[in-house]
Amino acid sequence: MADNDEIHLQLEQEGPYAFKVSFEDDAVAALHTDEPAPLGSGRGPNPSALLLAGVANCLAASLVFALRKFRNEPAPIRVRISARKERNAQGRWRIPRAQVTLTLADKAAALEHFERALAQFEQFCIVTQSVRDGIAVDVRVVDADGVVHVPGAPA
Repeated sequence: MADNDEIHLQLEQEGPYAFKVSFEDDAVAALHTDEPAPLGSGRGPNPSALLLAGVANCLAASLVFALRKFRNEPAPIRVRISARKERNAQGRWRIPRAQVTLTLADKAAALEHFERALAQFEQFCIVTQSVRDGIAVDVRVVDADGVVHVPGAPA
């Protein structure tokens, strides 16, 4: 990925809380998301699950990358991520913490420079580090007339 690569997705509402997520690469099939009942129908992963999947997937790929940097060919790994939703001081649901377990099919002693790979792999994970650092999210809402509305800005 180049230093200035942008990432673009498009979402289209398909149901009360269901969305079709299209990726800029046409070779990648669209993903369908939905909230669980009682809001949605639960016909796809919800945004919280996708956030956790992103963290877990990125950590796994980063660990494989770090191990391969030292000429290892690690066997497939498994990852389990768990989190609990909690209400914040304003009563809004948040995910304050996640627990991730990456399980190797190899013995650590059989992997070259395992301790070095272990010490650095998290730094390669763009998703986990972005979540940890806090992602600045700029939001604007465009209505049917093309008028731009910015949440929290004077009308």
